[in-house]
Amino acid sequence: MPRIVALYRFPLKGFTPEPVQSLTILPDGRAAGDRVLNLRFADAPVDDTAWCRKYNGVVLANTPGLARLTTAYDHASRRLRIALEGRVLVDEEVQGAGRQRIVEALTDYVLGLDEHPLKGHPERLPLKLVGDGVTPRYQDNESGQVTLHSRETIASAAQALGDLGLNDHRFRHNIVIEGVTAWEELSWLGKRVRIGAVEMDVVKPKTRCLATHANPETGKRDLLVMQGLVKHFKQAQPTLGIGMLTHGTGGEVRIGDDIHVTG
Repeated sequence: MPRIVALYRFPLKGFTPEPVQSLTILPDGRAAGDRVLNLRFADAPVDDTAWCRKYNGVVLANTPGLARLTTAYDHASRRLRIALEGRVLVDEEVQGAGRQRIVEALTDYVLGLDEHPLKGHPERLPLKLVGDGVTPRYQDNESGQVTLHSRETIASAAQALGDLGLNDHRFRHNIVIEGVTAWEELSWLGKRVRIGAVEMDVVKPKTRCLATHANPETGKRDLLVMQGLVKHFKQAQPTLGIGMLTHGTGGEVRIGDDIHVTG
């Protein structure tokens, strides 16, 4: 029987994960506390509260050095702490003056990296921290989606790509499972998944981006994941994992919960 072995949410989009023991799946198809903040360019083409493509801000896909940061977010107090190798860069509430100090610290860090999306683009400055720190809004897809992959799929990809250290953090999904054959979750497209009392419809495979090329420890691009997936698994687009939308009212899922596939 497939079961959950790890759960993650990403309070600040494109930054490091927050491992959790349980996730609340909301009726709108998102996980509570996931992608509630976004470090966005000044010239992003939408209102700050609106969804837009990730490339309108600073994320791992365009700034691999973000992987070196340790991000901790207190969801109750809305306080964000960011550290680099144990040195605290900023520890502030995401409201009032604290929000601006977070932006200033992150801007300084990003500008000090060798690879970032601000070079030659003065129109992208000043950066801004958007989101109320509570509402999950800035997932890769406008509809939200809870994401999932299996450890068996990761092991298969690791062997093919020649990196046996490949792990969950490269792929940044909410739910990680064990107990299936490699790549089996991709066969669930169009089916329904039940975890405890929560039901979700599997709506799309997850196409991978440059974020997967960044080593989640060093922040260096060290593995051609996209090209490798296409080459070794004969994929039309580099794909690993699935996206799901809530069917019904949602609820809580926990590590150890069994996965049932129907439909």
